[in-house]
Amino acid sequence: MIFGASGGIGSAMRTHLESHGGYDRVLALHRKSTPPLDLLDEGKIQACAEEVRKAGGELRLLFDATGALTLGTARPEKSLRELDPEVLARSFAINAIGPALLMKHFLPLLPKEGRSVFATLSARVGSIGDNGLGGWYAYRAAKAALNQLVRTASIEVARKNPEAICVALHPGTVRTPLTESFTKTGLDVQEPVVAAERLVDVLTSLKPADTGGFFDQRGKPIPW
Repeated sequence: MIFGASGGIGSAMRTHLESHGGYDRVLALHRKSTPPLDLLDEGKIQACAEEVRKAGGELRLLFDATGALTLGTARPEKSLRELDPEVLARSFAINAIGPALLMKHFLPLLPKEGRSVFATLSARVGSIGDNGLGGWYAYRAAKAALNQLVRTASIEVARKNPEAICVALHPGTVRTPLTESFTKTGLDVQEPVVAAERLVDVLTSLKPADTGGFFDQRGKPIPW
């Protein structure tokens, strides 16, 4: 299952999994799907989960491709004087609280036995230990919060199924309309199809011992 399947990475993941993923069926949820998924509306998230439960079948992969760097006209902050409480709150709502609610309602649907994976797209800038540049307060903080939520959920899920895996993934810089103004010369800017291939390779290689971890698009651990 893919959350946020209408975005650049989400749609590429859907195509790749349908063609090469080895799954019987790939379910895609987004704002215009049936039922619609809205990260800012827990009722709709719960309704989606209930529809999936009623449909039956085993969920072996939950991939969360949601998230937002820019929010309307607000740009990532360069200094403290640019902090806006409304932007901070909205970034947390989309980048941390929304995924947390996905975990709340969908992780209980994972099988109680056998390997299963929940992966959410975080960002390297959400690493506290790797932050040497500063700036981007709202996005950094929200992704750091997401990492902690995943880490905590992984512990609870492992009590019910030791083979289940919950991780945060950094997809790298992916060429989408939302990232065009933030790419720099020299960066490894990937096309969505390449990012999807790399992420699927990481998902395939994960082991239960990796649960609660934070990995880049090549499977290398990122410091918290």
